[in-house]
Amino acid sequence: MKKTTVFMVLLICSAAFSQTDVATEKRIQGLIKKMTLKEKVSLLHGNSKFYVSEIKRLGIPEWALSDGPHGVRAEMNRDNWNYAGLTDDAVTCFPPGTAMAATWNLDLASKRGYVLGEEARFRKKDVLLGPGINIIRSPLCGRNFEYLSEDPYLIAQFAVNYINALQSKDVAASVKHYAANNQEDNRFAIDVTMSDRALQEIYLPGFKAAVMDAHVLTVMGAYNKFRGEYCTENMFLGRTILRDLYKFNGVYMSDWNAVHSTDKAALAGLDLEMGTEKIDYNEWYFANPLIKAVEEGRIKESLVDEKAANILRVMIKTKVLDPKNREKGSVNTKEHQQVAYQSAVESIVLLKNKNKVLPLQINSLKSVAVIGDNATRKHCSGGLSSEIKPLYEITPLEAITSKYGKQLQINFAQGYNKQSSPGEGSNKGQLNSDFVDWKLIDEAVVQAKKSDVAIVFAGLNHDFDTESFDRIHMRLPYGQETLIQEVAKANPKTIVVIIAGSPLELSGIQSRVPAIVWAWYGGMEAGNAVVDVLSGKEFPSGKLPITLPVSINQMPDHALGNYPGRNLKVNYEEDIFVGYRWFDTKGIEPLYPFGFGLSYTNFDIANASTDKKEFNQNDTIVVKCTIKNSGKSDGAEVVQLYTSQPECSVMRPKKELKAFQKVFLKSGEEKTVELKVKVKDLAFYDEKTSGWKVESGEFVLHLGTSSKNIVDSLSIQVK
Repeated sequence: MKKTTVFMVLLICSAAFSQTDVATEKRIQGLIKKMTLKEKVSLLHGNSKFYVSEIKRLGIPEWALSDGPHGVRAEMNRDNWNYAGLTDDAVTCFPPGTAMAATWNLDLASKRGYVLGEEARFRKKDVLLGPGINIIRSPLCGRNFEYLSEDPYLIAQFAVNYINALQSKDVAASVKHYAANNQEDNRFAIDVTMSDRALQEIYLPGFKAAVMDAHVLTVMGAYNKFRGEYCTENMFLGRTILRDLYKFNGVYMSDWNAVHSTDKAALAGLDLEMGTEKIDYNEWYFANPLIKAVEEGRIKESLVDEKAANILRVMIKTKVLDPKNREKGSVNTKEHQQVAYQSAVESIVLLKNKNKVLPLQINSLKSVAVIGDNATRKHCSGGLSSEIKPLYEITPLEAITSKYGKQLQINFAQGYNKQSSPGEGSNKGQLNSDFVDWKLIDEAVVQAKKSDVAIVFAGLNHDFDTESFDRIHMRLPYGQETLIQEVAKANPKTIVVIIAGSPLELSGIQSRVPAIVWAWYGGMEAGNAVVDVLSGKEFPSGKLPITLPVSINQMPDHALGNYPGRNLKVNYEEDIFVGYRWFDTKGIEPLYPFGFGLSYTNFDIANASTDKKEFNQNDTIVVKCTIKNSGKSDGAEVVQLYTSQPECSVMRPKKELKAFQKVFLKSGEEKTVELKVKVKDLAFYDEKTSGWKVESGEFVLHLGTSSKNIVDSLSIQVK
């Protein structure tokens, strides 16, 4: 196609988009002019737990919201948190956020978005509350399992792909929790302080990408305070950043019960108040008090119009006002379940595989011991706001029994008991959960001794990984470390499978067992996925989206004494040095580094090159290399590109992730990988000028398979 033709096509598309945009705004203003003040305000607050009022005379239906970071939540009662008890609201349940990021496969993020969009539409939902993209700063944060990573680039890439796919199904995403919601302890009151540089380089890139690249339609304000003001009434976050800098014209909504004022929240850009406490919905801050604020002249009615326009704009973009042209949706299809299965498979990370114990040679085995509460525990229905009612959920014991029960003697032992208990808003239920039950351990040892292989399913559950409170420690609970050590004495072929969404201290078992697999929470297909990887039917290809430390004292927030804060204040003293940035820059050796994950095969990366050696500020750097599967089985490797700047006017991390690509290769196959980095993305945030800056000089591009395993480095010059 000729350049002139391409230019004309772009002009036509741009003109069509502009005309559509103008028509939408004209329609919005026409509707607002017909509304009374009371009707406009009725759009700005809930009329029940998950709905916003209709304006029947204008053809504006009730707006339906739903929790749903990894599945559409079961139907709740309108005025309390009890489930409605329906029989037709079961859905497809995906692995949560950390597992999604562990796939390092953006195509799977898109497929997840398509599936959840289709299921949300089938359930007649208009807004799906997710993704949660807050930085995993503390390993103890109860909500880590919902979030994605410690790295802002990895988060941004997954968020953009998921949001684009979800919203293509006429469902609005709600990226959350804006901003700096990095702990659940004291989440309603904790006041977070950090440097502008840390905010811009670490904590905001995911939100920026969601708004400016994926055009997310709603943003959810967090519970916490930021620099002395609640996020929902923080002028800097709501106006300066979100509205003015990011040009966001969608709906800025509150988390449930996160609004604390009428005037301040309204002026700071909040559009929609959702809540839990006040049953009289007319008494919410954005209900009768907002009408009164307008009548008394404290708030201009034009500000209410702006908020109503934002609501209507999202409704129009998702065809809420044009139901005949809207996606109808589907639920629990075989295709949906296959995407959930593949997502679980690709999330699984092989951490250790001494003497190639894995994959199991099933045909040469006569018996296997399956040990641990997590072999039989179902996890989809836990975690509070992320809990899902799946159509089914396969546990590891169910999977191995159904697949191999006829050819193998399967010897099950409980191993440990769940001694904790859930309790919203308090982690007291985790206390006294370290009791070592020797009776259960002795039973497990008996089963391990008489089996060819022992598999211990260990880790956490949603008494630990959950919304509303943090963990009290980072150890394996319920005496699991002792259990694993004793089982390993009885059977040298002991494989440990960790089910958890947050970092754990594994140093006590690392040297005791030949194989460790991290399987996260795998959703409805969890058991099938992990058993298929263990048996070799599928190969492991996941990579850690987090750093696993030797101990909690290696983590920056704990090493510096900045968790969970003092007097309801927390200062992010580690600044930009979060996760692997801290470990690499400080020269601290973790147990397993960010980006790490083994395979059943071997890969060779070679012939690394750049398209040129000198680059200008507006250039894009193209890095090429070849990758070959030099092993005897099929597999996938994630080629990771990190960058560093040896000399700079400010201190920078030793390396930062800037590109990656997951490559699937058959045995003996070779492919060329091309990774691109814009020079402007090499910038740091300059606090002196309050802007981004790329200093000229040398930059080093590091190709590797984890933040630690760098296989080649290339030097370039930026003018």
